[in-house]
Amino acid sequence: MTASSPGEVKQSTLSAYYEDLQAYSVAPLWTVYEDALVSEPQSKAVPYLWSWKELRPQALRAAQLIGTDEAERRVLMLLNPGLKGRVATTNSLFSGLQIVMPGETARAHRHTPAAFRFIIDSDGGYTTVDGERIPMHPGDLVLTPNWTWHDHGNDTGNPMIWLDGLDIPLVQQLEAVFFEPFPEDVQPVTEPADSTLFKYGAGALKPAWETPTSTHSPLMYYPWKQTWAALQRLAPVAEGSPYDGVVLEYTNPTTGGPAFPTMACHIQLLRPGESTKAHRHTASAIYHVVEGQGCSVVNGERLGWEAKDVFCVPGWTFHEHVNGSATEPAVLFSFTDAPVLQALSLLREQPHPQGSQA
Repeated sequence: MTASSPGEVKQSTLSAYYEDLQAYSVAPLWTVYEDALVSEPQSKAVPYLWSWKELRPQALRAAQLIGTDEAERRVLMLLNPGLKGRVATTNSLFSGLQIVMPGETARAHRHTPAAFRFIIDSDGGYTTVDGERIPMHPGDLVLTPNWTWHDHGNDTGNPMIWLDGLDIPLVQQLEAVFFEPFPEDVQPVTEPADSTLFKYGAGALKPAWETPTSTHSPLMYYPWKQTWAALQRLAPVAEGSPYDGVVLEYTNPTTGGPAFPTMACHIQLLRPGESTKAHRHTASAIYHVVEGQGCSVVNGERLGWEAKDVFCVPGWTFHEHVNGSATEPAVLFSFTDAPVLQALSLLREQPHPQGSQA
C-alpha cells in the first residue's frame, strides 16, 4: 500500500475541515477569493435584440388569449438569455411590451419598483398617476414613480402598445418589493389635466412656492413634441457626444438630476451616416429605436436594428452605434441604472483603446 504524501494528507485534512464548517453555516473565503474579487466585472447578461416585427404579432395574440381582467398587467417580458430564471433584461433593469386594447383598462395598483412607459403605438389613451390623467401618444414618456397609484386605459379604436421600464430586478435583490391594489379598478381623477406639465414642464422655470420632497421627478409627463423639438434644435449646431451623438437626459426639474433615483432616461439622435466611438461603463442600458435604422456593435456582436426594436447593453460592455441611413436621422431612447452606481461611487467609464471594435 502506497503511503500518502504530506500534500495529500493536508488536502484530505482541509477537505474534512471545510465539510465540518458547513454545520456552522460558514465557509473559507480563501477558496473563492479570486472569484469574489475579480480584476473587472463580467456581466452574466448578454447583448440581445428583440425585433418589433416579431413581437408585435405576439402582443396582439396575447390580447386575444387573455384579458386585462385576468392579467394584472398584460406584458411580454423581455428576458435576457444569460439571466435565466430571473425577471430581468439586464442585471438590475427590466423591460417589457405592454398592450391595452380598445375599451380596456389595466386596473389601478402601486408598488415600490419605479416604472415608466415609453409609448410606441397609440392613437391616444391615458395613464392616471396619483389622480392625474396623462395622455399617451407615440414618443411620450410617462413616469409612474415608486409607490404612486397608476392605472391605464384605452379609449381609442386601436391597440395601445408601450415599452415598460422598471428597476424591479434591483428592488428584488434588495428584498424591498411591496405591492398594493387600489380599492377600485380605476382611481378617480382628482387633479387638473396636465397639472405637473404646467408646473414643471417649462424648462428652467418652476413654482417658487413649492418644495418637492420626493427623490423622483415631480414631472410625470415628457411629451414627444417637446423632446423632438429639442433634438432638432441641437442637431445642426451641437457637436454632441463622441459615444452617443446628440444625447439629452430626461431630468428631474427640481434637482437637474435623473428622473428616478434608480434609473436615468435618455434620448439621442444620430445624424445621417453618423458612427460613434466605442466605450463601456459599469451602468447597463436598454435601448428602444424610436425611428431610423442602423446597428450597434456590443461586445463585438453586431445588432442590426430598425424602428421600434429593443436591445440591451450589459454593464462594462463595449458598445458603439451606427446610423445606417445617409439621409435620415436615427433616434434612440434608452434607460440605465447609472444613478445607483453614481450614488455608490461605482460608476466608471472607459473608451475603447482603438476607438471602435472590429
